[in-house]
This record gives sequence, C-alpha cells and structure tokens, in this order.
Amino acid sequence: MGFEGSDDAAVVQLTDTLAAILTIDFITPVVDDPFAFGTIAAANALSDVFAMGGEAKSALNVLAWDKCNIDKACIQEILRGGLSKINEAGAALVGGHSVADKEQKYGLSVMGLVNPQQIWRNNTPQIGDLLLLTKPLGSGILSTALKRGKASKNEIDEVTHVMSTLNLYAARVMRAFDVHACTDITGFGLVGHAFEMAGGAEGIFALNLDCSAVPLMGGVKERLASGILPGGSSANREVLGKYVSIQSDGAHAYADIFFDAQTSGGLLFALPSTQAPKALDALCKEGIMGACIGDVTQRKNWAITLG
Repeated sequence: MGFEGSDDAAVVQLTDTLAAILTIDFITPVVDDPFAFGTIAAANALSDVFAMGGEAKSALNVLAWDKCNIDKACIQEILRGGLSKINEAGAALVGGHSVADKEQKYGLSVMGLVNPQQIWRNNTPQIGDLLLLTKPLGSGILSTALKRGKASKNEIDEVTHVMSTLNLYAARVMRAFDVHACTDITGFGLVGHAFEMAGGAEGIFALNLDCSAVPLMGGVKERLASGILPGGSSANREVLGKYVSIQSDGAHAYADIFFDAQTSGGLLFALPSTQAPKALDALCKEGIMGACIGDVTQRKNWAITLG
C-alpha cells in the first residue's frame, strides 16, 4: 500500500497472512503538562496503526528538544508519558532519536501487524453505509484556547482526556463488524478526512454529515464564538470549502468546528446500515463513545454535505 489512496499508514506484505503497518507522527505541545503531552503525542502516532485495523508492536521515540526552554526533567516526563501509552497499547519501545531544535516536538515511529485480508482502507466505503465516530470534536479550538489562557480547567481536563485516549479499544470492538472503510480524525479535521473517505476530488462517493449528531467537547461552541480558531482549521476550510455544501443554519453557524484540525481524534467508520446499531451498542458496553453522524451516497455534486 503506497501513497495513491491517502491511507493513514504504509503497509508492506510479509507473508500471505501477515503485513507490517509503518507510520510516523510527531507534534508540538498542545497542553502545558509534559507528561500529558507525551501521552497525547504517543496516542496520536499509535492511532494510524489502529485505523488500518492492526495492532501496534514496536515504537521508536522521535524527539526534538528545545534545550533553551525545556529542562531535562521536563523531557523525562514527556518520554514517560509516551512510554505509558506504548505500554498500554501492548507495544515495545525499542529506541529512538533526538535532535536539538528551537521548538519542542515529540512523537513516535510505529510498526504494527495486520492480516493482509483484514486491512481497513480509508477510501473504500459502500453506498448506503452509515458513518460512526468515536470521539468528540474540538481539540484544535480548545488547545488553542489553552495556549491563549482562555480555557477553563474542565475544558483542559476533557480535551486532555480525549486526546490521550487510545483508539485501540474502539478498533478492537469494530473488528467484529464488516467495516468497509476507516480513518482517524487528525489534522485535516472531520471534513478533510471525510473527503479522503469519499475518494477525494475525483471520487464517486458523497459523505452526508448530520452536524447535530456530531459530538462536541464542552465549551467548543463558546470558544469559537469568541474568535478562537487555530490556523490549521482556517487552512482546512480554505482548501476544502469548494467540495462542501453547508445546508443547515446550525451547520453554517458552527461550520469551522467540522474543519477544526484535530490532534488524536477519534476513528470514523463506514459500515453497513444493518450493523451500525449493534456496533454502537458494542462500543457503549465497552465504555467507548460512539455516534452515528451520517451516511454514504453516490456523488452528484458535492463530496461532503453538512446538514
């Protein structure tokens, strides 16, 4: 699997029943607490393996150290946070690499395994599928509010919890169902990753999103109304807006949330409509948030509709 489909990770087939999933991701700090930043960065990097239907097996640390502003104790906490998520995922930390940099960054290069016949692609939904999302939106807006000193403690606690939660558990539940397509919601926002699932500009699918059904973190609407929006979210709307039809007053009012650049967001699944209720029940029984947020149809004019 290469670059042609904008999949979440590369896949190299090893045998008839085994393939390696390879991915790398690193980010700048999105919260102040160094341990929490480490957990979020690691969860974000590991997610690409889960979005392909695999299990993480090993990870390498990727660290850019801002030595002028971040001391060694802080770096140790970042790495300790990352290790906690690597261990939680059942993978092994096998090394890494660090460089001096003027801006702090941390992430992982991850290797996972999957049966080649059970890989989830991100652009292979089927017409009539329903769309399930497993985390609320708003991490871009809330982390920007945090950086500006405008986020409340409850907002910080919620966004930290959401971003540091592994998508492993949702992926394991969903393996019991006929998942036609899957992707995780990260830097391109819900609209951007839905656009990839629809097959991009030349795709044959349309994804119709019910904005009132999309779960949001607390305070997101209020922070957006006060003018807080990350630059990446604005860029997403500028690039993708021409492929999107905004059809309801609510969607117009809060459209920027659906373009909001996420860090360690949830998984977006396309699966048969007959299986979606059972999948939601299965997620709920495991304490995992799940919401049915739209469906897949044949494309006529727009790749994405926000209703």
